[in-house]
Amino acid sequence: MYRSHILVCGGTGCTSSGSPQIMDSLKHELKRQGLEDEVAVVETGCHGLCALGPIMIVYPDAAFYSMVQPEDVAEIVSEHLLKGRVVTRLLYQETVSPMGGIKALSDTDFYKKQHRIALRNCGVIDPENIEEYIGTGGYQALGKALTEMTPDQVIQTLLDAGLRGRGGAGFPTGLKWKLCRQNDADQKYVCCNADEGDPGAFMDRSVLEGDPHAVLEAMAIAGYAIGANQGYIYVRAEYPIAVDRLHIAIQQAREMELLGKNIFGTGFDFDIDLRLGAGAFVCGEETALMTSIEGKRGEPRPRPPFPAQKGLFGKPSILNNVETYANIPQIILNGPEWFASMGTEKSKGTKVFALGGKINNTGLVEVPMGTTLRTVIDEIGGGIPNGKKFKAAQTGGPSGGCIPAEHFDIPIDYDNLIAIGSMMGSGGLIVMDEDDCMVDIAKFFLEFTVEESCGKCTACRIGTKRMLEILTKITKGQADMADLDKLEELCYYVKNNSLCGLGQTAPNPVLSTLRYFRDEYEAHIKEKRCPAGVCKALLSYNIDRDKCRGCTLCARSCPASAIIGSIKNPHVIDQNKCLKCGACMEKCRFGAIFKK
Repeated sequence: MYRSHILVCGGTGCTSSGSPQIMDSLKHELKRQGLEDEVAVVETGCHGLCALGPIMIVYPDAAFYSMVQPEDVAEIVSEHLLKGRVVTRLLYQETVSPMGGIKALSDTDFYKKQHRIALRNCGVIDPENIEEYIGTGGYQALGKALTEMTPDQVIQTLLDAGLRGRGGAGFPTGLKWKLCRQNDADQKYVCCNADEGDPGAFMDRSVLEGDPHAVLEAMAIAGYAIGANQGYIYVRAEYPIAVDRLHIAIQQAREMELLGKNIFGTGFDFDIDLRLGAGAFVCGEETALMTSIEGKRGEPRPRPPFPAQKGLFGKPSILNNVETYANIPQIILNGPEWFASMGTEKSKGTKVFALGGKINNTGLVEVPMGTTLRTVIDEIGGGIPNGKKFKAAQTGGPSGGCIPAEHFDIPIDYDNLIAIGSMMGSGGLIVMDEDDCMVDIAKFFLEFTVEESCGKCTACRIGTKRMLEILTKITKGQADMADLDKLEELCYYVKNNSLCGLGQTAPNPVLSTLRYFRDEYEAHIKEKRCPAGVCKALLSYNIDRDKCRGCTLCARSCPASAIIGSIKNPHVIDQNKCLKCGACMEKCRFGAIFKK
């Protein structure tokens, strides 16, 4: 029996910040001070507040230590764990009560408006210990489904709950399972999409790293519901921690006979294997993913037939993403009414978002559907750094669109986002401020799409490339208004003629920025000016003669010798020589250099 438990975040973010070194230092220091039998060190998944990593929580005191360094460990062990004195300087400041005590983590701004279902165990349990998952109610839902419910009742429960796929399109999960169950076949398959390729998205990775058994349990339930005995998890090879923990979880579940033959003595057989993806974005599309599992080049197939009719290896199959599966055990245990009580009329439950970009609290949040964008960014995310103004939020990655400031109070759900030209996507949410150029943002996502296009259909292979060429012309100040018309026409052509969903949604970042920020496009074209001061070709660096002190620091730092002037006299930048690197602006101590 331990008197204290130390939970150390072992998610990718904290791991990259040095949490393994923290763990090693903790174990060494506890042993040195004779506390190794009194204090347990537990590696968990992501706590969500990635901006403050490495993170450590000491229970039963609930002391939340943030940005811990190896050199802090000795003090924490000797002061807190040995003497019982919390090291206040290392605490997450929001948890420090004005009265001197420690405020519950659930009462902080970042956590208090969250409602965790998919993330309920992340940061709470050891993901490599199946007993801890079982201790939180794990595999009870599978037991209930197998012993108390028929396959049709399982499916009806999901239909009544209103669970929609969290991978992007928002197709009703229960309906997908129902369609697959209706197709008779000697073999069916359950697939999990863990090929999370959107820039800025890390929701599924965090669930797999922090609570892998939730996905395994849900897939077994899915197998029972549709009549399948084999599952596949298609996971990115670039997620080594998630892959390792999945391997461990599958082995543990097999040892406890929660996967394999005759589960719970019911005669139901189900097993799961992993397939590693090589990083192709197109393999996030369901038919391309299944083609890749089969060992072929990951290219989409024409639909119909849909996977529920003819999917993996030509057999009826279902595919859901990690977050969708993570909700299912809780729905089975708590009932459809419980789940349907959260969210909006057409978008039930919660949604996990990966907050990134220009935001103070970078990390992972889970909120009820219908929560406003303002709440997510200002209250949970801590707002925009450096007092900058919110400009837009990109949701849905390369397949999504931007949400401008005029829609800052929009309730986030599937239908509302589609109505304003964006989409939910898998849950990446990239925040942009007044210093971001929306033309450059559209160009960034299109560069990604061009690189990741599988090339199978002409519309996507060539159309996106031509769109990128026009955007590049615009950012270089070489385009005219006719190019803007061509760009818009191309967007609709690619959208209407691409083979798969990824090609069909590739123009969305361009279309949404044209819709809300056309004035920026026109400034680039008509005025040869980038309003945000981002596009290098349209920038010019200048020196304010009234502010310049003639210190020559800028001239000495210029790699092109483009700055002319004598000591104690105002300097001038030769625009023909200027490389627009910004080195002079960084070095100037008087704020005399500006860009326009």
